[in-house]
Amino acid sequence: MTDTDEPLEVPLAELRPALEAVLMVADQPLDQASLAAAVGYPLAQVVDALHGLAAEYTEQGRGFDLRNVAGGWRFYTREEYVAVVERFVLEGQQARLTQAALETLAVVAYKQPVSRARVSAIRGVNVDGVMRTLVSRGLVEECGTDATTTAMLYRTTSYFLERMGLTSTDELPELAPFLPELTDLDDVEGVEGVPESA
Repeated sequence: MTDTDEPLEVPLAELRPALEAVLMVADQPLDQASLAAAVGYPLAQVVDALHGLAAEYTEQGRGFDLRNVAGGWRFYTREEYVAVVERFVLEGQQARLTQAALETLAVVAYKQPVSRARVSAIRGVNVDGVMRTLVSRGLVEECGTDATTTAMLYRTTSYFLERMGLTSTDELPELAPFLPELTDLDDVEGVEGVPESA
């Protein structure tokens, strides 16, 4: 038995389900050694199990299969279901943001890093739900806390730049021609009933 055939740790779970669990959360192909280390089984057993799982998915006609591509294992959509997935993804991309979400996103883009309370003060309405939507869409992210108020700060993401066709926020258009009512944002500290530290 070689060193690579020895368990790297005590197995915590049954091999095949353990491999499936790890592969399900992987965001890139995983090599066999990494998988063996993750599940705590000898490499040879892991390789056999991976091939067994791949054959099992094919036999069962699952909508996905397990492939070893370029030295890494990963789940892939089975070819005959690609059209279904493409339709789902395209419909999701075409989902429009509401006017409230667009306005909130504009405030974050031009005033970042900025707290929810500051955005609420500028817009004059509570933006908690809209901010959650923007975060879940990957357009806005948390980026630390305000030194004075300890409020969570938000900024736009690289995905936002990608969707807008920008390389940085420095390329955002001038504010005045599009949002003249926001040109004096620095003078807006809050509105009644919306505390800055929220």
